[in-house]
Amino acid sequence: MADLFGFLTTEPNAEVAPIHPKAMPVILTSEAERKTWMTAAWPEAKGLQRPLPDSSRMIVARGSKEDGRT
Repeated sequence: MADLFGFLTTEPNAEVAPIHPKAMPVILTSEAERKTWMTAAWPEAKGLQRPLPDSSRMIVARGSKEDGRT
């Protein structure tokens, strides 16, 4: 068995754009969305590639990194 994942991005919403103006990750927020992504035909599944509504997530940290990594 292999551990696999995919990473899909979309245009940023108003909250993400000031931090990363090019893209934001697509986040599936319910079991129904996960099931659709894994089982639906592409015409239906591709509808999940959209930015989350503004104010649907909380920014928990701001500022510069302090660990010296880029």
